[in-house]
Amino acid sequence: MSQSAVKASGVTDAPDAGRWKALVFIALAQLMVVLDATIVNIALPSAQQDLGISDGNRQWVVTAYALAFGGLLLFGGRIADLWGRKRTFVLGLAGFAVASALGGAATNEAMMFGSRALQGVFGALLAPAALSLLAVMFTDAKERAKAFGIYGAIAGGGGAVGLILGGFLTEYLNWRWTFFVNIPFAIVAAAGAYLVIREPGGGRNRSPLDIPGVILSTLGLVALVYGFTRAESNGWSDAVTVGMFVGSAVLLLAFVIVESRVKAPLLPLRVITERNRGGIYLSLGLAIIAMFGLFLFLTYYLQIVKGYTPVKTGFAFLPMIAGMITGSTQIGTRLMTRVAPRLLMGPGFLVAAVGMLFLTQLEVDTSYAGVLLPGMLLLGLGMGTAFMPAMSLATMGVEPRDAGVASAMVNTSQQVGGAIGTALLNTIAASATTSYIADHIGGASSRSQQQLVQLQGQVEGYTSAIWFAVGILVVAAAIALTLVNAGRPGGSAVTGSGTGDEAEDELRVPVVAH
Repeated sequence: MSQSAVKASGVTDAPDAGRWKALVFIALAQLMVVLDATIVNIALPSAQQDLGISDGNRQWVVTAYALAFGGLLLFGGRIADLWGRKRTFVLGLAGFAVASALGGAATNEAMMFGSRALQGVFGALLAPAALSLLAVMFTDAKERAKAFGIYGAIAGGGGAVGLILGGFLTEYLNWRWTFFVNIPFAIVAAAGAYLVIREPGGGRNRSPLDIPGVILSTLGLVALVYGFTRAESNGWSDAVTVGMFVGSAVLLLAFVIVESRVKAPLLPLRVITERNRGGIYLSLGLAIIAMFGLFLFLTYYLQIVKGYTPVKTGFAFLPMIAGMITGSTQIGTRLMTRVAPRLLMGPGFLVAAVGMLFLTQLEVDTSYAGVLLPGMLLLGLGMGTAFMPAMSLATMGVEPRDAGVASAMVNTSQQVGGAIGTALLNTIAASATTSYIADHIGGASSRSQQQLVQLQGQVEGYTSAIWFAVGILVVAAAIALTLVNAGRPGGSAVTGSGTGDEAEDELRVPVVAH
């Protein structure tokens, strides 16, 4: 490639000397965002009691965050491209810290819900900026593999770490500390980022903001996430649930039409129509559907059926974290520059599916060492191996001006996948539980037998839903193996379906890497 082409790409041959220090602070910020998704769940019962939140309203502690975060991710990614990723990253951290302080100091439910929504707003700025900073700072194939290995391990395992930390803070301190703990994370990450990160020049997208695109995408994504959240509590046939899904489809279709016609779109369709990136977003979203549902069921199983404390439950997830870290930083990182990404993603999702198969054997008296331990270890190993190349490839070859919005699409597929996974698999589990109890409760004469039937019914629900999760992971593997046809980074050229400028984009990063 000519020097002029390298300059045109906005990527220089001289990598930033402080990139590895920057990775520490980017990883710290990512850990904070991922932790927050699960840490608050552990604290929810205590917070609900202290603040007098009704059972009907308690879901809004989770939903307010999910709606703001999921709805504004594309906007946040575009802002990162427009303002600069470092500036957006630091602003996101500062805002997240303030919102966390408000949540920890909440005196009523309105203050709690408002702080959670505010956390979601700043999280939507922070998450795409963090991923796109990695994308533009690490251009060498081997270094990129290591950087995304660390990032992928945190993105995958951070949720389980949140369960441990949330359990400790709730059990030994107070639920308010599940919010306050974000503040030192944010301060250290923001200060470090301000001093260390030097964003490569020439990567800004200074086109005017696509206001119709912002409105349509935000409303469409909010309606979609809320539809799935509401389906979990009110059922799939509820009029408002159906209305949300219909409204979301109309809004998102209008968004695609607008994006295909405006001069400076919020989401350039070239980002998602390229074969490899489309395959990544789809397979990653499906894998997250399976993962989120499983986190929920295993947490309930361990605490309600097995009687584990919150802290013991958190520690029970450690094999999954260990598997994710090993899969991401050892297997994925070492093989990413040697084999094509699909040969890591497809088998990775299949190994995770085998781990899920172990967990379909759960019973009320299942031994942890015999079923849960190998199941979670394989699940973590497979997901870690698959996530790392997925995160890297989703932003590889993207024009620097599109890095923020391409990163936002990774987060959007995860966020929407999480909402779908929680609602869909929870509905399947609840239906199977109700059916089992109705069929077996008549034969239980004593109170203890009735309680046993109810516990067995819950486990039956969990395993029924986990079978669906196994199928979803197999589909994710098939999509990754079929659609993702990129060559190994730094080796053969990416053979995506893009033409013209897009084909040039796909070659850009691997060539510059040398």
